[in-house]
Amino acid sequence: MDTIQQPSAADALIAALRERACELGIDAAGDEARLEAVLQHDVQIPEPDEGECRRYYARNTDQLRTGAIVEADHILFALTPSTPIDALRATAEQTLAEVHAQPDLFARRARELSNCPSAQVGGNLGQLGIADCVPEFWQALTEHGRPGVLPRLVRTRFGLHVVRIARFEPGVLPPFDALRSRIARTLRQESLVGALRLYAEDLARQASPD
Repeated sequence: MDTIQQPSAADALIAALRERACELGIDAAGDEARLEAVLQHDVQIPEPDEGECRRYYARNTDQLRTGAIVEADHILFALTPSTPIDALRATAEQTLAEVHAQPDLFARRARELSNCPSAQVGGNLGQLGIADCVPEFWQALTEHGRPGVLPRLVRTRFGLHVVRIARFEPGVLPPFDALRSRIARTLRQESLVGALRLYAEDLARQASPD
């Protein structure tokens, strides 16, 4: 006996999208064009007001500064799918405690332990700006904001880092008015991403086969 194939969630979602496009009288060629047209109609994103923009400005001064420069060194404990994370963290924590107690050991431990090419130069990363780092690494640097070994490990997509700042130049924070449009775009994008996620979840629930 032939079995009846139930539509997948993706198939059901596409079918619901086509149905919604028909309800709205959208005559677009292709599912991607239909999706864009439906979203433009159904997902309304309010403009962020002055208060929202000012609160964002106050919360994100480190990220909004221009010209910030950091000279830093690190010891990278790379995280791979086969790496036992507890053992890796224990080794990284032990190394962090050691270089806190004896800062002169930093370069030697970087050469011995770091999984980054910078190990060859004692972990030295040179002069960094915001464009040179993954966001979580840059955030850790700017939050510490002064020379010295950071008190905690920094975790990024690459693994666990023991980090030392040699020089920190905070740069300049532009006035709010100069950043108002940029902040508004960022807030609109954040709202759009959240609204699209909720819209897709709602459409998927409606389209899910019983």
